Amino acid sequence: MISMGFQSFKGKRVLLLQGPVGPFFAHLAADLTEAGATVHKVNFHAGDVFFYPRNAIAFNRPMAEWPQFFADLLDQLHIDTVLLFGDCRTIHSQAHAVAFSRGLEVGVFEEGYLRPRHITLERHGVNGHSELPRSPLYYLNQPETPDVPEQDVGNTFWPMVWWGFWYFLAGALGRPWFAHYQHHRKLTWLEAWPWLLSAGRKRWYQWQERKALPELLSRWSGRFFIVPLQVHNDAQIKVHSKFDGVPDFIEQTMRSFAAHAPQDTALVIKHHPLDRGYTHYQSAIAQWATALGLQGRCWYVHDQHLPTLLNHARGVVVINSTVGLQALRHGTPTKAVGEAVYNMQGLCFQGTLDDFWVVAPTKKPNAALLRRFVRYLKNVNQINGSFYRQLPGTGFKSGVAWPVRERFSVPAELGESVPVALEVKAKA
Repeated sequence: MISMGFQSFKGKRVLLLQGPVGPFFAHLAADLTEAGATVHKVNFHAGDVFFYPRNAIAFNRPMAEWPQFFADLLDQLHIDTVLLFGDCRTIHSQAHAVAFSRGLEVGVFEEGYLRPRHITLERHGVNGHSELPRSPLYYLNQPETPDVPEQDVGNTFWPMVWWGFWYFLAGALGRPWFAHYQHHRKLTWLEAWPWLLSAGRKRWYQWQERKALPELLSRWSGRFFIVPLQVHNDAQIKVHSKFDGVPDFIEQTMRSFAAHAPQDTALVIKHHPLDRGYTHYQSAIAQWATALGLQGRCWYVHDQHLPTLLNHARGVVVINSTVGLQALRHGTPTKAVGEAVYNMQGLCFQGTLDDFWVVAPTKKPNAALLRRFVRYLKNVNQINGSFYRQLPGTGFKSGVAWPVRERFSVPAELGESVPVALEVKAKA
């Protein structure tokens, strides 16, 4: 959706639905307007209003009326492009179905596939709904485009916490004006508590786990597998995976490791940093470790330095986490058990999880395929920047480095990169 650059929005009639917490969509509207688009916005609760207070349409009817309200709005405003954040929210999935049935462009924002320096804007859908080709041959036959310099976005955690605090507080205080709205999380001021708890736990885990990294890098270097967890209510668990929840994923992974992994290897289960204040799996992991005979071989960590861990890991097991792409870029063998856009032959191991523990050292990602895949992402759906912190010097009010360029060239037919393709088959 970004292949023609930001100037492609000129003349478009754009409807914005819910965005990320914070003022990003308000700033985006200003950029779109300056580019020559006509922009409208729908607010669903007071948190939306807080960050987009002017020139927006309020939907405060029963939720059952939303699909028809949205369809009528498309007609009244002559909308041709719909932009939203997160395609698995009920209001967005319903809107997507209506827009898609009419052949309209739908652009989905999401946290970046290539974190932490990017955000995602993808046509149609993201993650399991993505229309990205899953064939390694497609990417191997892409031209070798030069990599574009990127700016570092800095620490975005605290800005996100700050915007989130005001978003949920406003949503809670303004609930009487949007009594019918149903959020995908609890929309109360009590949502501030998990974030405060998260900050406290972060400091506690830093002290409690101070000896973990040195031991993993010395005694266990090259002999441990990393299992990064998803947020407990992540759509990657609820929509795009076969698991009943994070505990189910943990248990199945531990059982497979206990039964099939070499005895001299360890399992490192890493908690998601944004879930720190909501969930805790220590007791469950300890019980399963005892039952499965994994005492001394199973670690549960929170805030260890992930790039360092990846450099010393034997392999990584993910559902559909951006850690999977980070692992591949570190050359770490990876097994994806969910619907990840990078789960293809030549990047991720395509056999069973039971087999992965044994063969992982021989299943490093193909460097040529990975390089082309990453650059393709940067050209078609990744934008340098953050939803929560502006990059300096971009020239855009939204504070992200919107591409301004000619259309990215995609060959109409596959070329003849047969030697490279055969190399992928040999390494798969």
